[in-house]
Amino acid sequence: MTTSILVGKQGDTSVSLLPRLANRHGLVAGATGTGKTVTLQRLAEQFSRQGVPVFLADIKGDLAGISQAGGDNPRVAARVAEMNLEQEEGFVHAANPVMFWDILGEQGHPVRTTISELGPMLLSRLLNLNEVQEGVINIVFQVADENGWLLLDLKDLRALLAHVADEAESLRTRYGNVSKASVGAILRSLLALEQQGGEKLFGEPALALQDMMQTDVAGHGYINVLVADKLIHSPALYSTFLLWLLSELFEELPEVGDPDKPRMVLFFDEAHLLFDDAPKVLQDRIEKVVRLIRSKGVGVYFVTQNPIDVPDKVLGQLGNRVQHALRAFSPKDQKSVRVAAETFRQNPALDTEATITALGVGEALVSTLDEDGVPGMVQRVLIAPPGSRLGPISEAERQDILDQSLAKGVYDTPVDRHSAYEILEQRAQQADAPDIPDLSGYLGRGGRTAPSPANRREPSPRTGNRPSPIEAFATSAMRSLGTQVGRQLVRGILGSLLGGTRGR
Repeated sequence: MTTSILVGKQGDTSVSLLPRLANRHGLVAGATGTGKTVTLQRLAEQFSRQGVPVFLADIKGDLAGISQAGGDNPRVAARVAEMNLEQEEGFVHAANPVMFWDILGEQGHPVRTTISELGPMLLSRLLNLNEVQEGVINIVFQVADENGWLLLDLKDLRALLAHVADEAESLRTRYGNVSKASVGAILRSLLALEQQGGEKLFGEPALALQDMMQTDVAGHGYINVLVADKLIHSPALYSTFLLWLLSELFEELPEVGDPDKPRMVLFFDEAHLLFDDAPKVLQDRIEKVVRLIRSKGVGVYFVTQNPIDVPDKVLGQLGNRVQHALRAFSPKDQKSVRVAAETFRQNPALDTEATITALGVGEALVSTLDEDGVPGMVQRVLIAPPGSRLGPISEAERQDILDQSLAKGVYDTPVDRHSAYEILEQRAQQADAPDIPDLSGYLGRGGRTAPSPANRREPSPRTGNRPSPIEAFATSAMRSLGTQVGRQLVRGILGSLLGGTRGR
């Protein structure tokens, strides 16, 4: 039987989270400086030691220490002694298996997906498009589907946008107007995305999620750390990647119900970015994915400063909660405290609303699900510290981890396959080529004869790492199926399963 995960203590009483119910999702909230990052690190390493792979984003660069053993922090030593963790809980200072990922490709393995896999809805949100411009993006995806053209990177998208603009007249009767003004606005948004480094997200080799869902030789789950200290300055790119990751996990993983422990746990820091400026249709679909992904054995934990940052429909699904201190300096802050207090199952022995503003650093109000899946009464808890290092790591330590990583060499070199850009470029070159009269019947007069079909030389096969169009199509069948039906089936839950399709 899998043991429980110690969150902290209330006096001599341990407060734990049951792995069997960890896929019921959770919330870690609190004002800056109250200890929620340390709580996140504690939970992440405890899930890892249960054999559960973890994903988390390192917003400030201070979570990388989870890859190193602790032991040199006097505040941690004092907390361990105060809570008597060594004798009662077997507390040890230990490193955790970690893989670093970085969309920008600077401090971790590159993370890529394709335009097709992202889908029109998330792409439109990433580019901050209006409804009319999103309609153009949907047409682009539909045209790509019907022609079997792969949409892999931004140059493919640009080429198809130009093609759709050029063919606007012929497409109008099927899809409606495609204005050059809308295409121009989308292209300007693409330029802004490139200036933020967003083009590095798109291309191949695309991330295989199974590479994140690994365990080491000791059976500990790998902790996948997304380097996000620079990425967070492009909040649309950051939040879009997280939503893509969530939807891809839902799409790829089979139903497992409620396993003894999660198949994977995701910690989404700065969770409000997932919902800021998101249209209602997207918020509704996020809510549905969060609800449904539980049956895939995936737990999602939102990390944010205030519970009101998370929509009510999502907040109501978060069964395991850790609430650090909130400040009540303004009427809005006071309302936030009241809302946070009301989300807990009340404890008659505790004034929840008053306690939230009085919590010290490393203290929290905690409520976890009991054996029957019922939220426990809220308790004031002293959070247990992690056994790994608190804070950043050196460049040498990071490089050593990258050199020994399971993903070393898998994603480091980009691959540019034959896709929409190459096909449309080839068409344009053929259209511009001058017409040359067929003089083959006259070549024999000069002692030269036209080659017979048997002797005619076929074009030599291409060399290098770029396959032919047919090979490219076959290789990408699981990710970028060329048929309309195939693409619509595999493109992801946010754009297909819950209303509409990514290709429509």
